[in-house]
Amino acid sequence: MSLRIAFFGTPEFAATTLAALIASDHEIVCVYTRKPKPAGRGKSLQKTPVHQMAEAFGIEVRTPETLRDKGVQTEFAALKLDLAIVVAYGLILPAAILSAPAKGCFNLHGSALPRWRGAAPIQRAIMAGDRQTAVQVMQMDEGLDTGDVLLSETIKISDTDTAGSLHDVMMSVGADLMVRAVSVLERDALLPVAQNQNGITYAEKIDKAEARINWNVPGPELDCHIRGLAPFPGAWFEIPTPKGPLRVKALLSEFVQLRGKPGEILDEQLTIAAGSGAVRLLKVQPAGSKPQGGSDLVRRFHLQLGDQVL
Repeated sequence: MSLRIAFFGTPEFAATTLAALIASDHEIVCVYTRKPKPAGRGKSLQKTPVHQMAEAFGIEVRTPETLRDKGVQTEFAALKLDLAIVVAYGLILPAAILSAPAKGCFNLHGSALPRWRGAAPIQRAIMAGDRQTAVQVMQMDEGLDTGDVLLSETIKISDTDTAGSLHDVMMSVGADLMVRAVSVLERDALLPVAQNQNGITYAEKIDKAEARINWNVPGPELDCHIRGLAPFPGAWFEIPTPKGPLRVKALLSEFVQLRGKPGEILDEQLTIAAGSGAVRLLKVQPAGSKPQGGSDLVRRFHLQLGDQVL
């Protein structure tokens, strides 16, 4: 039985799930996404990845500024949907939207709920040093990521994972998981599991102030912090140059057992002392330049052992 589905989403993460659903036997009758925004040097209006995907397949696209408008809600109800699917949409779905589809609304979430409810679960999991996380399909309710879990796939977090690499794994796994969830729904075989009321944590939106590196933090924590913010917004520090301090983003790091004064360069591989131990910066990006190896930065700017970064 083919289901009538509306899709809500915005970034590439969501577009991958949309593509998988389009390839299934179900009918995507409408897509909701954010309005085009100015981007690039020319500041021309740029449609979201989900918008572009939908248009490529001839699917109607709607870009309301809010879903609380009565007219928007009436138009949505008129679609006579079986299901709505939400993946990184960016707007809150009010009760009138959540209740309109016959089988409700499914959401794809990037954590092992109830851990890391909220806006930045991928980044926060790495920043906290978690060893594993999950992608989950959840039945939406009016709470913040509080609905029953319908399907779940555990994902390990390695010592080399960044928010970017984990995002890409979740994007692929999540698309497949959502298609499976819809298939199981067709058979009326989904078994909702209520979230545990213990272990609830919230993944607050990343604040720009968090991005500046504090070299007094213990090395293992600092390594997780750097990888959790890579590639965006990117943890950063400053190096001394003849023209003054230069901002550098740290894009990949590893913890090493070396000691020194916090912020001190310890070797030619750009290993920098932390509050305890040190972090070796494997990939960095100076302002105005492309990403490069830490040792390349040392040579380019003639950094010396014992130099202090800020």
